[in-house]
Amino acid sequence: MNGVIVIDKPAGRTSRAVVVEVQRALGIKKAGHTGTLDPLATGVLPVCINEATKLVQFLALDTKEYRAILLLGVRTDTLDIEGRVVSREEPRVTRQQVEDALHSLTGRREQLPPLYSAVKFQGKPLYEWTRQGIPVVQLPREVEVYGIRVDEVRLPEVTFTVSCSKGTYIRSLCAEVGEALGCGGCMSALRRTRSGCFHEEMALVTEGMTEGEKRELFTAHLTPMGEVLPGRAVVDVDAPLAERLRNGYQPECEALIRYHIPFLAAGDVIKFMLGKRHLVAVARMLCASEELASGDGKKQAVRILRVFND
Repeated sequence: MNGVIVIDKPAGRTSRAVVVEVQRALGIKKAGHTGTLDPLATGVLPVCINEATKLVQFLALDTKEYRAILLLGVRTDTLDIEGRVVSREEPRVTRQQVEDALHSLTGRREQLPPLYSAVKFQGKPLYEWTRQGIPVVQLPREVEVYGIRVDEVRLPEVTFTVSCSKGTYIRSLCAEVGEALGCGGCMSALRRTRSGCFHEEMALVTEGMTEGEKRELFTAHLTPMGEVLPGRAVVDVDAPLAERLRNGYQPECEALIRYHIPFLAAGDVIKFMLGKRHLVAVARMLCASEELASGDGKKQAVRILRVFND
């Protein structure tokens, strides 16, 4: 059994605990998620099982979408409602001011990860250093906020939806907005509504189920590996080439000429498929597709990034 199961992570549980739940229900050893959700957060948590764990490196880069609640007027040491309250202040702001502050966050930006986060510093998560009272140097990371929509303003709470890149901390955004408005703020709730191609509607709720019921649910809603990474171009190969790829073959231009290759540029990531369901490999084009027939036939055409025994 290989593929991805999308779990609706409940509040109060770690992402790792959800992975263990899937492992136990299916009786498997290999499983991993595609991006941590804090215990406070709920929502879409894709769990890759068996051969699909090799896809984590690609899926972790996907765009994420969240629905968050910002509590204005409250500052905490963790930047969320579960932390120690540092200050309280009555927020005296208008809806327009709130919208302007949130919309100002869009675009590429450098963001300091929260001191209470799993980002590593000298091999240990930041939260371990912080709990020990040891000051550390926070290194900013480049993130991108693609878009923000304000859903509701009912002071002191603001509900908004944000689409962003991997590694974006929503509680940091909440704190930034609070400071921009002069009253402070923290995140009081967070729900991931999308992770790449995996949407909220696909997420499975397992609360109250037996192990047998979970097994049936997971089996029935397993996303095959071939349906993952839907935005990537597909090259359908025959069984002999599929076997060679799985054995480490890096194809030359002449080996791919007889296959239908979509219009591709050097650097594009593609999927080699055997039939409609079996993912053979993920690769990166080393040349444009029109160069396959016109150039040196012995030139390496793609670099295989991962192979799968699907």
